[in-house]
Amino acid sequence: MLLALEGIAGAGKSTLRDQLLAIAHAEGIPLSHIGQFSWLSHSATRTLIRLRAGHGGDEQEAIEAATQDLALHSRFNIAVALTEGPVLADRFTLSTACLLALLHQQPVDAYVERLAEQTQARPQLTVLLITDPDICHTRITRRATERRFTERPEAAARLADLYNEASDAWTKATGLPVLKHPCTTHADLEALVDACMEDLRSAGNPRTRKRADEPAPDASRSLGP
Repeated sequence: MLLALEGIAGAGKSTLRDQLLAIAHAEGIPLSHIGQFSWLSHSATRTLIRLRAGHGGDEQEAIEAATQDLALHSRFNIAVALTEGPVLADRFTLSTACLLALLHQQPVDAYVERLAEQTQARPQLTVLLITDPDICHTRITRRATERRFTERPEAAARLADLYNEASDAWTKATGLPVLKHPCTTHADLEALVDACMEDLRSAGNPRTRKRADEPAPDASRSLGP
């Protein structure tokens, strides 16, 4: 099983990731962790680094770099890791699509559809943390690291909207579920951990395991209001 955590900076992805890794390992589930990109192509890496720095450049070059990197990630990193157990991605396809849409000021749907063509890199479950951007900004200001352009309030607010649009486009294109929920309180975190762990445990059960390209019967998921 491939599980992707998505959302703007400060939404709670790292906290959720660490909780899932700790609980999975305590239960003997060999959950591994990957990042957003593979960094296996020199040319694609150069373009992706520029994108992450806020330089859009040529749109087609950016799309090609993103799709090439995702294909390499799927073949040489994700596929290998999945032979050992479930895999957790901290940012993945939706984050890349939203970054492209933000920089090139285009609808996010087309980027989602293009990246979704890499069928072997489709997460069986995507968790989108919809924590309020103001709360995310407050969390970020406490960090000692240098601010990225996506962490500025205006960019973060726009990204929050793009993530919602991207999640809808993802489910429409793939039939796969996106679980949307804030990670603001401890209760939120517990609910997210419980939902993710349920899927991770099921992934280890041959009776409930699904193929990577099999649409979920109910692609709209929620943990409550």
